[in-house]
Amino acid sequence: MPSSATITTTHFTKHHQSAEEKEEEEELKLLSQECKELLLSLPKEKGWRTPFLYQFQGFWCQPKEIQSIISFQKHFKSRESDVILATIPKSGTTWLKALVFAIINRRRFPPATTSDTSRNHPLLTSNPHDLVPFLEYKLYANNQVPDLSKFPDDDEPRTFATHVPYPSLEESIKKSESVKIVYLCRNPFDTLISSWHFMKILRPESLPQFSLEEAFKMYCNGIVGFGPFWEHMLGYWNESLKRPEKVLFLKYEDIKEDVVSNLKELASFLGFPFSVEEEREGVVIQEIAKLCSFDKLKELEVNKYGKAMTFSKHFENKHLFRKGEVGDWVNYLNPLMVKQLSQLMEEKFMGSGLSFKLL
Repeated sequence: MPSSATITTTHFTKHHQSAEEKEEEEELKLLSQECKELLLSLPKEKGWRTPFLYQFQGFWCQPKEIQSIISFQKHFKSRESDVILATIPKSGTTWLKALVFAIINRRRFPPATTSDTSRNHPLLTSNPHDLVPFLEYKLYANNQVPDLSKFPDDDEPRTFATHVPYPSLEESIKKSESVKIVYLCRNPFDTLISSWHFMKILRPESLPQFSLEEAFKMYCNGIVGFGPFWEHMLGYWNESLKRPEKVLFLKYEDIKEDVVSNLKELASFLGFPFSVEEEREGVVIQEIAKLCSFDKLKELEVNKYGKAMTFSKHFENKHLFRKGEVGDWVNYLNPLMVKQLSQLMEEKFMGSGLSFKLL
């Protein structure tokens, strides 16, 4: 067994490597020696789209994510006007990015489809992930330490996204009284199914097939990216109860059910409330909802054929748009699974005030 001081990416003999070991070796090549040594001390379990997930600061994530999160925690410094969009994966992140971008930038980029200027709206030509960058997947990935002093190049607030649980956010974000955090979550049933479909796409072909039964068991044990899901949700939920002026907690299903009311609340929280005239006419709010809708984003050229570096070098934007439905889980989970996950949620959320509607 190699010591922590001598760990390399070749501590398996070539002739006896499993597919998981070979993939892990490739993953380790991209890491600093410091991060490799850290991994030796962390619990690990089978991963969803990488050979293994590691338990880091109480949550599960991939090796590359650990390295970028450490860099983010070490180097990022918030501004008082910053906006942080937080989600657990597959909870409507792309939608939230689009909505917030459209709300904050509606003066520069009117969303009205009948307006000539709206034809130049960035959401029509750029994927939302390119407009609102991830801290851990984009800005601090691959050993980068970006200079964010000139980001963005206008007067609007800096807007970033993250999957990092609340306790592991960089300290200046948590301590600030004015940095805004918007948290969007989704019914855990739908999050599970969406995650499973997404990870099957990203999972290397060299790794064994990943069944729904395996995914379900791991999910219920809390072993999922940035999970356990209940701890991720409760971290932001509890903070939103303590500091509602700082953390806005939204549910995917609620926005789908009443997009207008939720957009008003979101705009007001961000400090960009809709004017009396905008609310009276209702056109701007409706146009933002239409511009950022699942169907509209899915049909755009950039999201049909474009590629983004956010998730992997060959990732296609179209994989971000599967169904966007509420309740799709009924087509996949058997009664025993439904009972088990329902009981788990009841146990974990008991007494918190956080609950989710089933169908």
